[in-house]
Amino acid sequence: MTKNKQKNSLGSTIAVSLTNYLDAGAIVAGASGLTLWQNYLGLSEANLGWLNALSANCLGAATGAIIGGFLADRYGRKFIYTYNMLVYMLGVIIIMLACNFPMLLAGFLITGISVGVGVPASWTYISENSETGNRGRNIGISQMAWGIGPTIILILGTLLAPPTTTADSAGALFPIVQSIAQTLGGNDVNGAALNVYSSRIIFFSLFIVAFIAWLLQRRLHESKEWEDAKAEAAEHHQSSFGGFKSLFTVRRNVKTMLFLCGMYLTWNLVSSVMGFFQQHIYETAGGLSNQFANMLTVGQWLIIIATTFVFSMIVDKVNQRWLYFTGVSFAVLAWVLVIFVGINNLTGLLVFTLLWGLQGGVSVQSFYALWASELFPARYRAAAQGVMFFIVRGLSALWGIGFVYIYGENGEGFTTAAFVMLGLLLVSLIIGTVGAPQTRGKSLEEITHERYGSDEI
Repeated sequence: MTKNKQKNSLGSTIAVSLTNYLDAGAIVAGASGLTLWQNYLGLSEANLGWLNALSANCLGAATGAIIGGFLADRYGRKFIYTYNMLVYMLGVIIIMLACNFPMLLAGFLITGISVGVGVPASWTYISENSETGNRGRNIGISQMAWGIGPTIILILGTLLAPPTTTADSAGALFPIVQSIAQTLGGNDVNGAALNVYSSRIIFFSLFIVAFIAWLLQRRLHESKEWEDAKAEAAEHHQSSFGGFKSLFTVRRNVKTMLFLCGMYLTWNLVSSVMGFFQQHIYETAGGLSNQFANMLTVGQWLIIIATTFVFSMIVDKVNQRWLYFTGVSFAVLAWVLVIFVGINNLTGLLVFTLLWGLQGGVSVQSFYALWASELFPARYRAAAQGVMFFIVRGLSALWGIGFVYIYGENGEGFTTAAFVMLGLLLVSLIIGTVGAPQTRGKSLEEITHERYGSDEI
């Protein structure tokens, strides 16, 4: 393996990983400003549930994933990178300009669809362009981008945060928010209308990153494995729809999707709530200010980034079954702690943040991204991920709507919700640990041959 090939693999991984940055960035940008939009537009908890349900966190991404998975297998991975960021930028612009709930909801939905379109292509492209001994590493690097996005967004949120009350101090850069708001909206902009400009500016930062990502990704070369699979399918007169059908008619495919969806869904039901509602929970049930809630979550994401770096360095070298078990165990311990110590206990909240950060670095999503891109043939690899992502994020959308009713207006149902979270994580722990595949150190071609034999499915 040449040094140049290693550089190419790493370079394409970084370019594609900007999709993960923008995925998590969109979720956390919405979350960090959720209370600000609620105050500005007079939103109810039900409105917040719909924002979560149709966003990049849930149904928006779910819809985009099933579309993007099919398009990536039908027209190529590069097709996605040529056009998808333009859709993302449109969604972000609508959010930036939102002045009512339908407009805000539409922006969240369009951005979410774009995120979903990019996810199957990204994980597939990274795996197909990775060296056998670096596949897990490159997936880990892409997950680091998923942590860096929220960290930067939350730092911005902290610096730009308005004062929660007249007694609280604003973020260091809030005067810039005031200046921009008054320049664009007039000197009479104040109160909630002024404060929400903090969130508008944060979404503008995502617009800039999306534009950079579009410039980089549209220059990527097509996946050689997809080109070979496409040529072979044409030779045997196999259609893209035929490959899509195989996901539901070939027993091995069905079993694999049940395994991956089982471990990922149960974890994501918890993670999606934390991704979108964490600051809101800290502010309502925990009694923290918006600024301190953002600061605490920044610390958590820094832990996630550091732990993900360690994960990327060891995942190709250690037993992946036990690495998975260790990561989800941190998540289980975190929720055991918060149930029995309480969320409004500062010490308990700090330890919870630490444990949740550790599990985020060795997360179920990292293993899902790795295994989902390994366990299916190239001809419908992205479509398989699109279907599973649709199922997971779609059900997460329903759970997000239900969660707000369990949680209550001011967090009075948090303990009940926490017990549900703990149960879901225990299920994910068991499914992933028992079913972990033995794919480490094998090429994608070897894995496909072992699972499907010499015939192209």
